[in-house]
Amino acid sequence: MSGGVYGGDEVGALVFDIGSYTVRAGYAGEDCPKVRISMNSWNTRAKREKLTELMFEHYNIPAFFLCKTAVLTAFANGRSTGLILDSGATHTTAIPVHDGYVLQQGIVKSPLAGDFITMQCRELFQEMNIEIIPPYMIASKEAVREGSPANWKRKEKLPQVTRSWHNYMCNCVIQDFQASVLQVSDSTYDEQVAAQMPTVHYEFPNGYNCDFGAERLKIPEGLFDPSNVKVTHEIGLSSCSLYLTFFFCFTSFSVQSMRLKLIANNTTVERRFSSWIGGSILASLGTFQQMWISKQEYEEGGKQCVERKCP
Repeated sequence: MSGGVYGGDEVGALVFDIGSYTVRAGYAGEDCPKVRISMNSWNTRAKREKLTELMFEHYNIPAFFLCKTAVLTAFANGRSTGLILDSGATHTTAIPVHDGYVLQQGIVKSPLAGDFITMQCRELFQEMNIEIIPPYMIASKEAVREGSPANWKRKEKLPQVTRSWHNYMCNCVIQDFQASVLQVSDSTYDEQVAAQMPTVHYEFPNGYNCDFGAERLKIPEGLFDPSNVKVTHEIGLSSCSLYLTFFFCFTSFSVQSMRLKLIANNTTVERRFSSWIGGSILASLGTFQQMWISKQEYEEGGKQCVERKCP
């Protein structure tokens, strides 16, 4: 297995996973590859059947297998049973997996995830009058004292970019701040303990720099207890019945010490691409060819066979 693709004679599979930043793909070299796709565990039957129909009718592939991301994450951790918690950008989900099957009725979703943390960071910067300047706008900068206004020059010929791309670059700055500064409390959150938390120095791309203390713990604690943070945007907190105690994977953001409360892989990369890793493991199995939907099976049973072969 190389790059997530099995290169043997028995199984040749195209494995790809669409994530937040990249589309990863591998190809074993056949003229018409077999395809395995990962999907969210809560996707409806209609969407699964539509994708199956698209693959066989439009792309005319010889074999197809559709697997749920929670199952692949379990495989990536060497387990077939477990509670998979995935915190992405827009929501956090708890998905029970038993013997390689997702228990659909047990799925719980929360609207608190990476975007919520980013929103809290933006509000903190507004309160502190910190302007987020993405690197592509900066021509030069000079070193300044801690807390002093930034001394930087804007590029004279800025490239024409879309608003969405500009917002994306600003979010990249905020996400770097999150990974460098924010930290989950090692014990039950306490404001007095947070106030005595050692500060962390952080410098923004435009040269502005300062120390951050209690907010390092307060912002990420909102994932566990939303009452600890100020919410100015409408979020369905009443539906946040998910009590977060451990995670397998984080696909959108990274906070220091997060894995102390969780069971997770050792590295951020492994957590972010856990479904990709699990998919490569699944595709490398010698029994994988017995699991997929062949062209003949599709012609005989139609798109409905995806519910039987890929539950």
